[in-house]
Amino acid sequence: MTEVKQAVDKEIHSNLPREGPGDNAATRRAFSMLIGLPSNPKLLDIGCGPGIQTIQLAQLTDGIITALDHEKKYLDELDKSAREQGVDGNIKTTQGSMFQLPFEAKSFDLIWSEGAIFIIGFEKGLREWRPLLKNGGLMAVTHLAWLKSDVPNEPKEFWQGAYPAITTIDENLKIVEQSGYTTLGHFVLPESAWWDEYYTPLEKRLAMLREKYKDNESALARIAESQQEIDVYRTYSDSYGYVFYIMQKS
Repeated sequence: MTEVKQAVDKEIHSNLPREGPGDNAATRRAFSMLIGLPSNPKLLDIGCGPGIQTIQLAQLTDGIITALDHEKKYLDELDKSAREQGVDGNIKTTQGSMFQLPFEAKSFDLIWSEGAIFIIGFEKGLREWRPLLKNGGLMAVTHLAWLKSDVPNEPKEFWQGAYPAITTIDENLKIVEQSGYTTLGHFVLPESAWWDEYYTPLEKRLAMLREKYKDNESALARIAESQQEIDVYRTYSDSYGYVFYIMQKS
């Protein structure tokens, strides 16, 4: 990736409410499906980003949340939001990689990850993060999936290029079971979870950057890639979506 594309990427994803599909209603719904969570649990939010869901979790439990992300700018945003919401005493931000988590085995009652497990891979994440859970520990993650069998060519070709590991909900549920968990529930995020705090502000950002870089072909190409993702979802939102998977270590 050229320096220009790297700079544009940072501008595209700077100061957005979220870095992927999600909303607080979905976070609350997933949390309500957990079974046997202690009253003061130890939580790990992997790939927390700006941390809207982290704040929501801190408002749902009296536990301590370790929020991990590779990008310091997101952690700084989360620290600021936590102070403003009065939950900074419940959230500890940690800069690090989900590929090399700096925690001891059986450290957490609950692992949470919204819109981030694709980075390491769904099955790889479930298997490698499992030892960090206490016996009977819980996990809740969101992940992309096909929502029907007859997917049109355009979204199929787009996601085969962008994320070739995409598969069906049923296949992901099999992976959950084969990775050492019992499924407690799952549900598809509503379309509003893509638009309200992600694609709508992102599309406004792209319009601004398109004007800023109107004479830079390399930057415009990168902006067009992000716009294509939005346009594909706008047309084919019935074909794929993010799914919340709630599970328990077995």
